[in-house]
Amino acid sequence: MEDTLQLYLSYLKDQRGYSDHTIDSYRRDIDMFLVFMKDEGYNLKSVDANLIRNFLRHEVVKGISKRSNQRRIIAMRRYYEWLLKYGYVKYNPFIAIKAPKHDSTLPSFLHEEEVETLIEADAKREDFLAKRDHAIIILLYASGIRVSELVGLKLQDINLRHRTMRIIGKGKKERIVPFSNSALEAINDYLQNCRNLILNKNNIDKPTNALFLNNKGEQITTRGVQYILKKIEDKTGVNLDLHPHKMRHTFATHLLEKGADLRTIQEILGHTSLETTQVYTHVTTSKMIDTYKNAFPRAKKDK
Repeated sequence: MEDTLQLYLSYLKDQRGYSDHTIDSYRRDIDMFLVFMKDEGYNLKSVDANLIRNFLRHEVVKGISKRSNQRRIIAMRRYYEWLLKYGYVKYNPFIAIKAPKHDSTLPSFLHEEEVETLIEADAKREDFLAKRDHAIIILLYASGIRVSELVGLKLQDINLRHRTMRIIGKGKKERIVPFSNSALEAINDYLQNCRNLILNKNNIDKPTNALFLNNKGEQITTRGVQYILKKIEDKTGVNLDLHPHKMRHTFATHLLEKGADLRTIQEILGHTSLETTQVYTHVTTSKMIDTYKNAFPRAKKDK
């Protein structure tokens, strides 16, 4: 059983191009079910719908959320698809099981004035790495790229002349993402006045080609970017619950509010499905009310 799981995880990494983080999530979710299966006296070939339903009830009693149970069922369904394809089992019992629907939550985002507050607070800094941090927060907001995509950027991925980036996203899919003039200025400032200083400070003879470097002259990490955003948020004195993915949500929401169509946003964000992008069709309450007042004939009269 452990052997087939390891083979499956290797398949996800080598043939599907999944990230280590995604593979770890699959491992945890599948392990949860396999432990329950073994405790109940079943094996991979004898799993049936009743066992799966018992597992879901067991998880609910434990206080596991609908979202987590949904994720685990999807992980097991895909695992069994692979087992079936390679002859380890004769059927996929998870096909008959509907993953529990989770309570939908809208992605949180920053309002434009909150973004300005962040950028203004960051612009006041004069420390050694201020230009790097400024380029990072501007680029996250101006492009909507994932934090994993940002830390993976290489110097050759940036086309300053055309203001575009070559991004290798989930599943090793490549896409071209544009960025703004303000991001161009911030990147240029970082490249000209900060990046080489970092390398010289550390006496690095053979530097990495990573775009963004940490204080040691190495490729910056996801955790490093999270720390940078937290440091910038602290400068504002306002609790914005800031994290890299919130910048991505903010980018998509603002783009939609300015009139961009969903297909364009989908391509820029690198979403495989348009349904994933449609979550951004929410609008802020104030904008919704303003739109209603301007569009509905009786709204101006009903005061």
